[in-house]
Amino acid sequence: MSFTIFPAIDLKSGQVVRLAEGDMARATIYSDDPAAQAAVFARGGAAWLHVVDLDGAFAGRSVNGDVVARIVAAFTGKVQLGGGIRDMAAVESWFARGVTRAVIGTAALKDPDFVKAAAKAYPGRIVVAVDAKGGMVATEGWAEASDMPVVDLARRFEDAGVAAVLFTDVGRDGLLKGVNLEATHALAQAQTLPVIASGGVAGEADIHALKAIAADGIAGVICGRAIYDGRLDLGRALAIAA
Repeated sequence: MSFTIFPAIDLKSGQVVRLAEGDMARATIYSDDPAAQAAVFARGGAAWLHVVDLDGAFAGRSVNGDVVARIVAAFTGKVQLGGGIRDMAAVESWFARGVTRAVIGTAALKDPDFVKAAAKAYPGRIVVAVDAKGGMVATEGWAEASDMPVVDLARRFEDAGVAAVLFTDVGRDGLLKGVNLEATHALAQAQTLPVIASGGVAGEADIHALKAIAADGIAGVICGRAIYDGRLDLGRALAIAA
């Protein structure tokens, strides 16, 4: 299985930010020009870009749509987008605007039939976001915790045709504490979908550790704050992954 590095652009009010533990009140602004940041990642050799419309995740609909369109135009590789994608019209709209994959979180828990229909219509282009707080699924931009175990949600879509499961440990996201390797590995082994790791990447050690278990179903990792803070060099991360 190939192992992909996904540099991340999180959007809030049209700016590139990183949140601490998913808290909108704890946002660090890194750039006022998301499209320029996307171009930097493209020149750095990234084949994929992970974009999150944070405002959209809370609003339940696209908020930074025009900004996303500029990012897609500026990035020469493929873009996967999450945040507020809750119905088929949203999926179709983003695909028409050049997004390669749609990342669906809240709706995966609350409207699984929609996710399965989207995966059937667009096989290999839907990613299910499984965001965990204490091993349980968090929804609504991580503002709400459910009583469903993470593994149960992932298993719900094993035969649906989704591309991957994006697993985020909310308690580590944006804190540079290191990825939750144990929980990520456990999820990969407990079901059949490829797992993309997210949350807490602090440096090269995390990339090495995840790459070492890639054969067990770890398809890649999302890297945000570590890159922006200079703790992780994108070129080095890509070299390790390759």
